[in-house]
Amino acid sequence: MVWVKKYPKAFPLWIGKFVATLVITHPEYAKAVFGRSDPKTSTGYSFLVPWIGKGLLVLSGDTWFQHRRLLTPGFHYDVLKPYVKLISDSTNVMLDKWDPLCDNESVELFHYVSLMTLDSIMKCAFSYHSNCQTDSDNSYIRAVYDLASLTQRRIRTFPYHSDLIWHLSPHGHRFRRACQIAHLHTEKVIEERKKHLRNEEELEKVRQKRHPDFLDILLCSKDEGGRGLSNEDLRAEVDTFMFEGHDTTASGISWILYCLAKYPEQQQKCREEIRGILGERSSMEWEDLTKLSYTTMCIKESLRLYPPVPSVSRELSKPVTFFDGRSLPAGAIVSLNIYCIHQNPTVWKDPEVFDPLRFSQENSADRHPHAFVPFAAGPRNCIGQNFAMNEMKVAVALTLNQFELLPDESKPALKLPQLVLRSKSGIHVFLKKAP
Repeated sequence: MVWVKKYPKAFPLWIGKFVATLVITHPEYAKAVFGRSDPKTSTGYSFLVPWIGKGLLVLSGDTWFQHRRLLTPGFHYDVLKPYVKLISDSTNVMLDKWDPLCDNESVELFHYVSLMTLDSIMKCAFSYHSNCQTDSDNSYIRAVYDLASLTQRRIRTFPYHSDLIWHLSPHGHRFRRACQIAHLHTEKVIEERKKHLRNEEELEKVRQKRHPDFLDILLCSKDEGGRGLSNEDLRAEVDTFMFEGHDTTASGISWILYCLAKYPEQQQKCREEIRGILGERSSMEWEDLTKLSYTTMCIKESLRLYPPVPSVSRELSKPVTFFDGRSLPAGAIVSLNIYCIHQNPTVWKDPEVFDPLRFSQENSADRHPHAFVPFAAGPRNCIGQNFAMNEMKVAVALTLNQFELLPDESKPALKLPQLVLRSKSGIHVFLKKAP
């Protein structure tokens, strides 16, 4: 916050004596970069490649454009619509686990929410019921958890940036074993679905039994030349969606619930709105999502204060000139600091205050379109942002319908910006049955 107050547009950040990054903190500067399709920088993302391959997250150029076009139909609202029931089911499994924890010690949210989002994405995107919230011995679930934590460890341990040191280290060995387990699981899921889709009679049964999911669309997509994705590309996109679709959403939901615990008046307003929509139901429906007007404003305000992806970076493929005449050459590294943009006092009045009414229709009308960018913006924005928003709405609504959340003042959350925004101390709240 000190830096964004001092430099409300941008500032240079030197890593050692040779690597410089321009950190962007203003929406008008961000607009100039988000409007392009520059590739992401290799630092950090390259450490993910052995796990997620070269999928949409790390691709660039014509290959990225081809994959983006093939994957976009997987996020059409007709595809997303049946997911609401599945997300409700996963959320209710999590809430059932919370029920005996009421009035006891505080609950660390991220652990439970992360399992729930992993459960949801496997049900929705791959029609795969893993029971990961109740089966702690599932080898694939353990592998995904290991891969996420080991990647974070590698990023923050400078000697591990060396491929040789990482390869020889015990953490690198664990990472390779977890990759093998995850890849074997992904290949098995893909191969089983391919067999179903080859059989016309079986294909018709599948269509009648369940919704077409992300994996169906991946396998059936073809470009203008009739070419689909290769086996390697398929695995990369499945693993990329698993990584991007559960950890980031888990961060978003956890911080939203933390905010509502801190602000009981807003929490109660959300609960009244939610109960007016749900009635006696314990599951959300597609039509409910657009009725959650105040709850959605609270979700957006939390995403402003605690963006799940706090920054993204780009390597400029050609020069850029900003609105004030300053420019950068091709090859320059740019960090679009979403957290700083959301906290910029020249853009947001009292940016540290939790005020959901910032996102009312009248208050949003004149705001810069790049002032609020939790899912980035432009052609490289988050392809799954509608899926993520729907999951956040369902999880928050069903949670507040059952529980009252109270902050644990002895364990305040301490922001830890990594690939996703976490807390050094965990995200702890007390649970009570909602009256």
